Amino acid sequence: MKTDIAIVGAGLVGASLAAGLRGSGLRVVLLDPRDDGELAPAEWDPRIYAISPGSQAYLAQCGAWQRIAPDRIARVQAMQVYGDAEEAEIRFSAYQAGLPELCFIVEGREIQRALRAVIAEQPDIVALYGVRASGLALDADSALLELSEGEPLEARLIVAADGAQSRVRESAGIVCKTRAYKQQGVVANFATEVAHQDIARQWFRGDGVLALLPLPGNRTSMVWSTWDDVAERLLMMQAEDFAREVELAAQHALGTLEIITPPRGFALTLMTVGEWVRPRLALIGDAAHTVHPLAGQGVNLGFQDACVLARVLRGRGVQDDCGDYRLLRRYARARSEPVAMMQATTDGLHRLFTPTDPGLKWLRNAGLRLTNGIVPLKSLLVEQALG
Repeated sequence: MKTDIAIVGAGLVGASLAAGLRGSGLRVVLLDPRDDGELAPAEWDPRIYAISPGSQAYLAQCGAWQRIAPDRIARVQAMQVYGDAEEAEIRFSAYQAGLPELCFIVEGREIQRALRAVIAEQPDIVALYGVRASGLALDADSALLELSEGEPLEARLIVAADGAQSRVRESAGIVCKTRAYKQQGVVANFATEVAHQDIARQWFRGDGVLALLPLPGNRTSMVWSTWDDVAERLLMMQAEDFAREVELAAQHALGTLEIITPPRGFALTLMTVGEWVRPRLALIGDAAHTVHPLAGQGVNLGFQDACVLARVLRGRGVQDDCGDYRLLRRYARARSEPVAMMQATTDGLHRLFTPTDPGLKWLRNAGLRLTNGIVPLKSLLVEQALG
């Protein structure tokens, strides 16, 4: 079997790249070891994403955003960030920034379903679910993927979108550096007594960072980035005790909480790679980088990887070899600096708000108070976060 591009990993980022290449004149095969067919229905997906306006525009360009039911999308009109000292807070407003919204909150399952619908309609995209890439060989003219099912797949370009533990990246011998934060992101969804008023709220606490993100109706999604021992304690709690713990940590901002989806935890790490591309190979999404989730930018970085790579491949001009190293270098140069800046920013914030030094506590809380009073600075921060 031969194709122009083989994308390994059909998660949100890999699927968005396939959708972003529709009509490009390139034949695409999308592979994923998961064989979940139609995404299983559920009341609410525990994995919720804050989608920046830039990522929303890309998903619309892919034809996916239009397929997400409006009643599954929440628009964030304001954000309130609280430090661990009295009156240490910063508030962002879409109205003050001259924007219709700061971001959108959407379930991962709903985005995945929309992308799959786009892909299913494209004759130049073949999706192979339940198929694992078991080996990789790169040479000057092509790349060969050994598959768990069927004949090998020959492509001019392999795109690794198979996550932080990327087998493709490992098979290619690309070195990555990881640093465990010794934290987990604990996620859960709640029904709320008090309306969230389209406000995203975040608390920097002694035990980590707690965020409550608005969902449609009187519902909220929680992300609590906290130390491993605290996370394990939270995950072991009974549902009612867990809800009371979150209510207390959130200072009862949304009143009484009732669990919709039980809590889940995932380990937090910082990961960088030595190379973004090689001849016939490109990395995107978590296969290329991971960040601390306190700024909610992980999936947005991945979507922007896919957006830029799709643009480079579409604009290849007379270059008919989509796996040419010089072509792929355009993508790497465009993405390496923005990703490095976001990793440095989120890692710096994590260090600043980790309660190890009383001097840092004063600095971070003073910084929140000062920034909250400087409207142009807040507008600049919003602009940088829009993606």
